[in-house]
Amino acid sequence: MATKQHCAYCFAVLQAQLEGASTHGIEAGFDTAAEYPLFVTWTKPGVHGSGGERLRGCIGNFAAMALGSGLREYALTSALRDSRFAPIRRDEMPRLTCAVSLLTDFEEAADHLDWEVGRHGVWIEFRMPGSSRKRTATFLPEIAAEQGWSKEETIDHLLRKGGYELAITKAARESVRLTRYQSSKAHLSYDEFRAMAAADP
Repeated sequence: MATKQHCAYCFAVLQAQLEGASTHGIEAGFDTAAEYPLFVTWTKPGVHGSGGERLRGCIGNFAAMALGSGLREYALTSALRDSRFAPIRRDEMPRLTCAVSLLTDFEEAADHLDWEVGRHGVWIEFRMPGSSRKRTATFLPEIAAEQGWSKEETIDHLLRKGGYELAITKAARESVRLTRYQSSKAHLSYDEFRAMAAADP
């Protein structure tokens, strides 16, 4: 489902934005009306000698969205308005990789361990003791496997990500409501984007 064309579209949208051009009317090359929940992720190479990729932005939406407007919105939101990072600069573009995740197969889990590392993304809902405010957090399917986390460690990191400030106990873990899901993911480097753009008549 997710393709390099989706990623190329995100690159084109971000490039237009950073160059002060319109982000509307960009050729998509895919069905822009198809609807999916989606995430857009930007990474670049890690610090010299450290290997791996460094996250530069990752934001999405669990509500199904038309791919044309959804990818345009979240290509920019994840690149420029992820509060964890400084906005991506134009001079960073040549080092970027874009990933698009289209989310599918949402299922309410029986408990906080009713999911598979490497197969499922996990989305949790919880409340702090004494508070009626619902908090949420998610990790895409690849995160736990990439980090080498167990299911329990993943839940702990999700609780912290969602703002759980107390000691994490067995009762705290068991109190979460967990939804599991799967995704189709595609990646594209900037060099690949440029090559695709050059080959497009």
